Amino acid sequence: MVVSRNLTSVALLSSGLLLTGAAQAQSDVSMFPPAAEGQQRLVILLPKLDKEQDVKVEIQLAKAMEVDCNRQRLGGDLSQQSLKGWGYSYHVLDKVSPPMSTMMACPDKTKHEAMVPVMGQGYLLDYNSRLPLVIYVPADLSVSYRLWQAGDSQPAPQG
Repeated sequence: MVVSRNLTSVALLSSGLLLTGAAQAQSDVSMFPPAAEGQQRLVILLPKLDKEQDVKVEIQLAKAMEVDCNRQRLGGDLSQQSLKGWGYSYHVLDKVSPPMSTMMACPDKTKHEAMVPVMGQGYLLDYNSRLPLVIYVPADLSVSYRLWQAGDSQPAPQG
């Protein structure tokens, strides 16, 4: 279990909850623009929870790449856009920076396929089961998400 400043990972949900085909009919997303060329639009429907204000959704983006023994990362910020006339928001990753890597010597010089994460700002979102979570990202990225739930409040030490 991962713990980060009173946030506890409660679930890593697969992209199977992303809407496609007939499942998309459960929520009308026709007001959102279609994905631009080279982009994909993903729609996530979140189930209703008690105390949704205590839950966050972390968007995780990654790209399959051939890598060596170094740690690789891609960069890019997920920005929030407003759907004019509706008051809804959606999230967009316009571009991904080239890979950044540690510079360790790799004695065996072998390469392997790995999922390289995209790191940046804007990936921790408020939980809201009343609206679909709509995300636009480059078509070559895989998307998953996990939920984080706040733990119990702890009193601050005196002194």
